Amino acid sequence: MEVLGIDIGATGMKGAVVDIDKGELTTERFRIDTPRPATPQAMVEVVKAIIAHFKWTGPVGCGFPSSIHHSVVLTSSNLNPKWVGVNIDELFEKETGLPFVVVNDADAAGIAEMNFGAGKGKKGLVLTITVGTGLGSCAFFDGKLIPNLELGQLHYKKYNKVEKFASNATRKKHNMSFKKWGKRFNKVLNYVDLVLCPDLFIIGGGGSKYFDEYKKYLKLKVPVIPAESRNEAGIIGAAYAAKSLKTSNETTIN
Repeated sequence: MEVLGIDIGATGMKGAVVDIDKGELTTERFRIDTPRPATPQAMVEVVKAIIAHFKWTGPVGCGFPSSIHHSVVLTSSNLNPKWVGVNIDELFEKETGLPFVVVNDADAAGIAEMNFGAGKGKKGLVLTITVGTGLGSCAFFDGKLIPNLELGQLHYKKYNKVEKFASNATRKKHNMSFKKWGKRFNKVLNYVDLVLCPDLFIIGGGGSKYFDEYKKYLKLKVPVIPAESRNEAGIIGAAYAAKSLKTSNETTIN
């Protein structure tokens, strides 16, 4: 079965058609810059453009950078405050005429990893951390998703949020060495370990491609491994989250 997956980020909106039985893209990715300001209507137009690019008429799964509860956007994150309170499934369905399931973007990446990547078959509490503009996160217990775990929003000293302390965007902004940034990221992982005691960390997002550069600075008792899906994870996981749309209004994650 094929589903169009869309991964919405703070800087770019990407889409591709996904074979959700294999967890593989069947088309090239298509990307458009996230509009500024990133208002609901402006972003709807980009979603429409992605759908038109693929001439798509079927179900769509979408990863979105916010906590989403019963389809309602709870936080604006790195987008526009007008998103708060919007029923995003209804908005996208009304504007495109297609059935949609929208999930938190980090949850989407985690869904891909747990079904097709580094987390497949892993039991216990598995935390995936996406290192990008912020620090996205999601949790699985024995393979079942615990949605909307926003660890990047944890407060940390003067930085307010831990994602302001150790995101990939912060590393780039301050031109940090991987040693300096790796030690910061190590503090974040140990902080999370203290609170949640996971059995495994999986590191994804744009920062995962540099894993070999900073893994030696990660000093934890918990195993830490890189994601396998990398930049395709958000698209694959979003599409997989929408796999039941043809037969049901409820989404089966696992």
